[in-house]
Amino acid sequence: MVASSPTYRAIYRLVQAVPAGQVATYGQIGQLAGCGARQVGYAMAAVKSPDIPWHRVINSRGAVSVRADGAVDAGQRCRLEEEGVIFDLRGRADLSVFQWHGPDGGWWLESGLEPPLLPPR
Repeated sequence: MVASSPTYRAIYRLVQAVPAGQVATYGQIGQLAGCGARQVGYAMAAVKSPDIPWHRVINSRGAVSVRADGAVDAGQRCRLEEEGVIFDLRGRADLSVFQWHGPDGGWWLESGLEPPLLPPR
């Protein structure tokens, strides 16, 4: 998928809404954007703009994901720690503390995106 596709644009807008000191998971962004977690990963790998805080997207275990080449991006963890995200000895952030809860209704109106139909919690 091309980085300028409507799906990638939706992913990037959502990631831009994640505030400093919070994280979102690939699956969470995918659910909100109407795509899968893997597609969010591809979109994050394609980020070229410094305006998109790709480092705030982590895996569902609360850890920085391994890149396609098998390495972990230590810079991603450092950036998150600089924003106040704390990792435990296993390299995981406590999602009950640091996970973003998603955009509010006003954000959806301003963004021009359709809010997803999510199952009740």
